Amino acid sequence: MDLAYIPSPSTGVIHLGPLPLRGYAFCIIIGVFVAVWYGNKRWVARGGKAGTVADIAVWAVPFGLVGGRLYHVITDYQLYFSEGENWVDAFKIWEGGLGIWGAIALGAVGAWIGCRRRGIPLPAWADALAPAIAFAQAIGRWGNWFNQELYGKPTDLPWALKITEGTNREAGLYHPTFLYESLWCVGVAVLVIWADRRFKLGHGRAFALYVAAYCVGRAWIEYMRVDEAHLVLGLRLNVWTAIVVFALAVAYIVISARLRPGREAVVEPDRSELTAKADADPQDTADADAGAPDADEDSDAAKDSGAGDGAGASSDAGSAQKG
Repeated sequence: MDLAYIPSPSTGVIHLGPLPLRGYAFCIIIGVFVAVWYGNKRWVARGGKAGTVADIAVWAVPFGLVGGRLYHVITDYQLYFSEGENWVDAFKIWEGGLGIWGAIALGAVGAWIGCRRRGIPLPAWADALAPAIAFAQAIGRWGNWFNQELYGKPTDLPWALKITEGTNREAGLYHPTFLYESLWCVGVAVLVIWADRRFKLGHGRAFALYVAAYCVGRAWIEYMRVDEAHLVLGLRLNVWTAIVVFALAVAYIVISARLRPGREAVVEPDRSELTAKADADPQDTADADAGAPDADEDSDAAKDSGAGDGAGASSDAGSAQKG
């Protein structure tokens, strides 16, 4: 008899009248709101403007959702396009299935578009959002609990997850890998916050640290899962993805620290600051004045004009000098 375990919800959907509220979607939405809220606090602390994070998130979030779904559908195509499956299910994102690798990759494209429109550097924005994204992932993973999916191998540990009989799953007690990853993401967020304060990370290095730390946890958690996955040289595809992305993130941290040490002094300059910078740059000032009339030429022209105007003009000039 099992005396302790984590129960699974009897249903992943709560109906508010005719409106279905799905636990998976609810966790994703809450995660997005937390990421925007906390990311905004960090962005303002870095010298940015309040509201900028939300404006860029309008681009990043939809791109991220599409990217996450595309990665899942492509890497698990047999769930939707094999014999006996309905390809329309590939669009049912509320039933679960978002690949973080695709979400971050395509979400970065959306963020780049938003940052470019606002005239701010993407690496600085990504640094501010790094721990916020980790917190969002920690919340979003609980959506897998509602759907009773992505659990690990059978176990008799006190914190085992109880799975009920259902489509493509057998009843039993399993490792709650969703909980392991959720807690790991919280730890990653805390690590990035500490490192950012301690070492003043900039130019995308805080974001790269988040990516590297997440990959370490994802590799061993992925290895515990028992859901169907493609194997490459005996390892799950997502394990290889974590290894490759980890190496790229570490390489970025090392190279970036050598080429661009320190942190950005200004992450979101005001228009007045841009104007002041242009005035302080002699080259820019020379370029701006290239098309303007020369002051001495204007003075000479005025004298020539005054010489032909007669005594009245001379009298006016004398009055002006006295004044």
